[in-house]
Formats: sequence, structure tokens, C-alpha cells
Amino acid sequence: MNITLQNIGRRFNREWIFRGVEYTFKAGESYAILGSNGSGKSTLLQVLNGSLSPSAGILSYEKNGKEVPVEDVFQYLSLAAPYLELIEEFTLSEMIDLHFKFKSYKSGMDNKAVIDVLAMDANKNKLIKYFSSGMKQRLKLALAFCSDTPILMLDEPTSNLDAQGVDWYLGLVEKFAQGRLTIICSNQPHEYGFCGHQLNISDYKS
Repeated sequence: MNITLQNIGRRFNREWIFRGVEYTFKAGESYAILGSNGSGKSTLLQVLNGSLSPSAGILSYEKNGKEVPVEDVFQYLSLAAPYLELIEEFTLSEMIDLHFKFKSYKSGMDNKAVIDVLAMDANKNKLIKYFSSGMKQRLKLALAFCSDTPILMLDEPTSNLDAQGVDWYLGLVEKFAQGRLTIICSNQPHEYGFCGHQLNISDYKS
């Protein structure tokens, strides 16, 4: 799936966060959206995934030569971000089951396989509210990576992860990101070093 931005801008009240973005994200390629904290990276990602409307310009999605309506885009993407909430009253196993009622598993994956990826078999019946911040972040990432979607969007993917967690994340990239349009918002080089393209949000400030 391709995502094309034509003169895209987003503002809050009278302040433009970014404007004049002309860019195409191409199927199967990997992109890093770069910028300092508070620069608008997450806002651009929310525009790209259809959860925020642009204040100016035209955003279009195309799959196999056919246009995809913005209201259908969620079917084609997986997202992991610090601001996404998990259902704290669910166990790990229940959270995985719920997520995959809305997304398909990647080939060879099921509930047990996701728990194995997480190395959390001992925690499968533990309520998520008792998870550490790092465990919650790992779960968000595993749900996104293990979903069979052509688009993978990650916002600050290694937040709350230690050095071992960063290595685990890079292993997920190697195993599950191949052939997907991957878009990462980051200002940490270890999170996006594998990306083939970079877009710096500071280039689109008014």
C-alpha cells in the first residue's frame, strides 16, 4: 500500500504544526520520521493513519492500483505508540485474543506463539495492570509486529525498554517487518537505523 501526501498541513488553533508536506510512502519500504520532542512527529503519524484529519492538502491511500477510503485504512495497518492504551483489567492472554479478533495473525502465529515471542509464558494469566512499563511496551510492539498488515507504524518504539529490550525490538524488525511499509517516529538512531528513507519534520515548519 502507498500513502501519498499532497501539500499536507496540520494546525491546532492558529498554530501550524507542519505544512506543505509533499511525500509518498511506498509499499514495502521503511521510513523514519525525525524531529525533536514536541516537533509534530506523532501528529504526522496520526494524520497518516487516519486518526487525525489534515488541516490542508490531500492525503490518499492506494493498494494494488486501487484507492482505499480513509475510513478503511485501519484494516491495513498496525500501530504501537506510547499513547495507546491497553486494557488493564485483561490478562495477557485475554488481551492477545481481543487484539486478534480485529487483526489477523501473521503466518505461523497464534496466541501461544505471541506469548513465546514475548517470553512471558509465566505471565500469561497475569493482569496487565500489574505489568511494568517495559512489559506493556513489549506487548504493544508484539501485537503490532505479529499482525498480518501491510503497514506497520511505530512511535518511539523503544520507550521504556532497557538495552536487552532494544535488542529484542531489533529482532522483531528483522523477523516481522520485511516487505511491509514501515514508518517509525523517532529521535533515537538505534530505533530507525535500518530505515531506507528519512523525513525530517523540521523541513515542513512554516
